[in-house]
Amino acid sequence: MTKFNFDPAHSVVEFSVKHLMISNIKGRFTDFNANIEGDIEDLNSIRGNFTIDANSIDTRIGDRDAHLRGEDFLDVANHPEIKFEITKADEKSITGNVTIKGVTNEETFDLSYEGQSKNPMNGATTAGFVVNGSINREKYGITFNQALETGGVMIGKDVKFQVSLEFALEG
Repeated sequence: MTKFNFDPAHSVVEFSVKHLMISNIKGRFTDFNANIEGDIEDLNSIRGNFTIDANSIDTRIGDRDAHLRGEDFLDVANHPEIKFEITKADEKSITGNVTIKGVTNEETFDLSYEGQSKNPMNGATTAGFVVNGSINREKYGITFNQALETGGVMIGKDVKFQVSLEFALEG
């Protein structure tokens, strides 16, 4: 069994969503944690969970971030965490239960095991993973939107994301 020690300093959670039907607005979450266990040589054995502090959303615009934290979107006062509980993993995908605003849905995302390297700063064997995916925000009760006079809507329903995680390995 491999012990996975999460390295938040070398990990990132980024997302994007369509805005005004013409561009993508990008953001990130700055506070998150991953608890993973299993055998690094057998990705099918990987289980664990990933938790995001919803209040840590950052799109570089304070007013927009405040709106995203509010009831129209993440409602962080009542739902402070976004959670992903891993139920299945393999060399190409990861499946689990995503919970946002108290609503849970099973989702499957692309998984890329980036391999291992020895960290020259501390000598630890380090492994990297990248998860790419998309969720339909409306499935989680995040339905705020506004029709545009030119057609379409202000905010796309699909939120694309990339999560890059590093772990120091033991065992």
